[in-house]
Amino acid sequence: MTPGRRSSTFTRLLRHGFTDPSAAERLLDGPELAPVRDDPVLLEALGATADPDLALGGLVRLLEAQDSPTAHRSLLDTLIAAKPLRDRLLGVLGASAALADHLARHPTDWQVLVTYEPQDLHPGLTEFERGLAEADDPVTLRVAYRRCLLSIAARDVCGTTDVAETAAELADLATATLRAALAMARRAAPEDAAACRLAVIAMGKCGGHELNYVSDVDVIFVAEAADGTPETKALNSATRLASHLMRICSETTVEGSIWPVDANLRPEGRNGPLVRTLSSHLAYYQRWAKTWEFQALLKARPVAGDADLGQAYLDALHPLVWQAADRENFVPDVQKMRRRVVENIPAAEIDRELKLGPGGLRDVEFAVQLLQLVHGRTDPALRSGTTLDALQALAAGGYVGREDAARLDEAYRFLRSMEHRIQLYRLRRTHLVPEAEADQRRLGRSLGLRTDPVTGLNREWRRHTGVVRRLHEKLFYRPLLDAVAQLAPGETRLSPEAARARLVALGYADPAAALRHLEALASGVTRKAAIQRTLLPVLLGWFADSADPDAGLLNFRKVSDALGKTPWYLRLLRDEGAAAENLARVLSAGRLAPDLLMRAPEAVALLGDGDAGGLAPRDRVHLEQEITAAVGRAANAEQGVTAARGVRRRELFRTTAADIVGSYGTEANAAETDQGALVDRVGAAVSDLTAATLAGTLRAVVRDGWGDTLPTRFAIIGMGRFGGHELGYGSDADVLFVHEPRDGADEQEASAAANRIVAEMRRLLQLPSSDPPLLIDADLRPEGKSGPLVRTLKSYEAYYRRWSLVWEAQALLRAEPVAGDEDLGRRFTALVDPLRYPSEGLGEEAVREIRRLKARMESERLPRGADPKLHTKLGPGGLSDVEWTVQLLQLRHAHHEPGLRTTRTRQALAAARDAGLLSAADAETLDEAWVLATRVRNAVMLVRGRAGDTFPTEPRELAAVGRYLGYGAGHAGDMLDAYRRTARKARTVVEELFYAD
Repeated sequence: MTPGRRSSTFTRLLRHGFTDPSAAERLLDGPELAPVRDDPVLLEALGATADPDLALGGLVRLLEAQDSPTAHRSLLDTLIAAKPLRDRLLGVLGASAALADHLARHPTDWQVLVTYEPQDLHPGLTEFERGLAEADDPVTLRVAYRRCLLSIAARDVCGTTDVAETAAELADLATATLRAALAMARRAAPEDAAACRLAVIAMGKCGGHELNYVSDVDVIFVAEAADGTPETKALNSATRLASHLMRICSETTVEGSIWPVDANLRPEGRNGPLVRTLSSHLAYYQRWAKTWEFQALLKARPVAGDADLGQAYLDALHPLVWQAADRENFVPDVQKMRRRVVENIPAAEIDRELKLGPGGLRDVEFAVQLLQLVHGRTDPALRSGTTLDALQALAAGGYVGREDAARLDEAYRFLRSMEHRIQLYRLRRTHLVPEAEADQRRLGRSLGLRTDPVTGLNREWRRHTGVVRRLHEKLFYRPLLDAVAQLAPGETRLSPEAARARLVALGYADPAAALRHLEALASGVTRKAAIQRTLLPVLLGWFADSADPDAGLLNFRKVSDALGKTPWYLRLLRDEGAAAENLARVLSAGRLAPDLLMRAPEAVALLGDGDAGGLAPRDRVHLEQEITAAVGRAANAEQGVTAARGVRRRELFRTTAADIVGSYGTEANAAETDQGALVDRVGAAVSDLTAATLAGTLRAVVRDGWGDTLPTRFAIIGMGRFGGHELGYGSDADVLFVHEPRDGADEQEASAAANRIVAEMRRLLQLPSSDPPLLIDADLRPEGKSGPLVRTLKSYEAYYRRWSLVWEAQALLRAEPVAGDEDLGRRFTALVDPLRYPSEGLGEEAVREIRRLKARMESERLPRGADPKLHTKLGPGGLSDVEWTVQLLQLRHAHHEPGLRTTRTRQALAAARDAGLLSAADAETLDEAWVLATRVRNAVMLVRGRAGDTFPTEPRELAAVGRYLGYGAGHAGDMLDAYRRTARKARTVVEELFYAD
């Protein structure tokens, strides 16, 4: 061949889509294609395939496999002369290496693609049964099956059938195969065949008439005894027949396997009998079946065996499917099912998961099936087992919007087409989009994306998954809005009964009230109503993810009523990516955060992700600056403290919102996995905020009463959780007050001033107001409630020198100056350091006294009727256990171990571990228990709006605590078990460290 011709051919091959033109040129110049190498028809046809290189290679192998020159010439002549064959054969060879292998092994099977009669264009079950009729053993069944599959693939890749028709043909072929396999099993065991009536019920995609190229075929077997045969004998016979049927289809032979037959959807799954009688099936579903099992029965379809028995199975069980939504556990079951299960998908694969990934096929299928379960009770038109048919029926009945249904239909068809073509290549069961560029190129070209197939494929794939993601939740909620809004003429709406049924199914306890809220929010022609109609479908889904959707919707209505006329509010929710979801989480997570927000709804701006918002806590310096400035602008102390309390309320809302969002997670960011970090952030934020509020209140009171000449220095010492930077949402501020008269000041006047300051601070911080009060608790002072509220530094020194008890030294471990005169605070710390970090450690009598105090506290202070094992403060393994154990280590060793000189429990525990005072495992056990108990207390306050040390008993409140702690719907029991287990382990460590001599 001349160089010029080679160059010309090389260029033509590139132009026709070959990626290896040199190899293609050698094949075209080879002996197999010599008679037609110059025929332009062949090159054009190869260039039209998904993978011209693959198609050419497969064609050469097929020609090489022909057993005579006559057969070789016949194939070439037909290929060139008959366009239908050319398109079908080369289309298959360019899309499926596995079917090319089949043709190379069975070189006459190409002839099934020659005929082009109407029945060949859209064959049904009868045609497939005819195609398998001559198969008399598993090997010939596989060959006949592949031959039929070849014709399905040819119609698919040529566009003769669409994706739904292809899936239906694959299901019909599976039905014919199951019938052929059952016939073989019956012929092999005629006595078993005579002893029973056996019906095969297809489930899943086969039952739904929407099968993939390569998929498990899900089935259920039902049997009855033949006349005169004992039931036990009949069931044994039916089980042998069913098992043989499964082996015929599943086992690997010289011709490979067909597909696995999976019977695990049967009652009790793989632990249950393979075959049951109809009455046994019915008894199971009436008594034991879970919601997902009724969902699976949506697709049940008799396909093989005794037709009358199969129909009797459907007649008996289908009515139960449409009663599933009335079951007691339907709502929590649905909430669990609605949460996408991706934990089992490797992280490296989730972005390539076509079926289970976000916006994947499962999202569409689940959404359609759930709506069928809810509304199919009263509308038989919705009872199709085929996803696209059911979606069309839902749209026709007004259960989903027509436009949404059309977009979802388009997305589902595209994703199923991708799945089909991916599986067709190797005839392997996979739902992963390939990573290799060559594979993506072939896939894109097979879907008609020819200009830039790789880029086009990824663009279209992401576009369609995005559509599914956006519509998945909207599908449930948009029709609810249409039910209460004005619709265009001819549009269909949900009836009030259907709307209420849907809301109940999605977890709303008071659907009538929910519909009233929706009507108030979304009806009308104002811009506000239009934006609300856009936002609400997504918000309703987020509310439904919570333990109390009703509260979320009610709170959203309250916020919207308060801010609806504010131009920035709806713009924030519409345009700020995180704001709407953050708001939904906050409004439905409990009472505290919504209560804080309702008192000043403009704080919703904090939920945005722009410069004006942000949920990161502000540090103490900035808080004090803002509060000091607000106090400075006030006319008097009362106004100044009111301003300080307003800042505190806003910042408490910021902290609660950040905690809720971090605990729940969002679509963009997973929930925080480091529980200790969440606890530390809340403790630090609330403690800093309390300190800044006290500092501002002190400044307001001093300025109002004395100007700049207070006759005494004054400092506030944080104690307990406040001093330890561990305040929770419901914590009081434990403090000590210390003062020191200025040089030349009258001591009585100074003492009176200090007492007036304390009294006025406490009064102003507890005045009735829209802002939450800040309670100051000074009971840890010397002599407790019997002692003076304020002492001078000298008085503290004298008291601690003469009268101090061991419990006071223990309490002073948490002492830290928080407000007022910094120098006085430092000197107070220096005064108490020798007391709390004794140079000789603790004597045995002091240790025994601490243990006696601890035992007495547990017995006397535990509330009557409380379950000690679930009491987070005083119960075994609770906060008191961990803190007293850590504090005993501090009292004994802090003088020699500087790391122990901290007011913070977790830091002290880590320092004790580093010093070798306890093992790393014991430290981890105590830390885990302390963090969990603190999280529970925070959760109780967030959910109930008032402090508590035990888990709530009301089911919704308990579920809300569970959601905050990371437990899904229906797992409150698991949460309580986990708490008991964690606390029990901690108590074991406490008994070794605290009580052992």
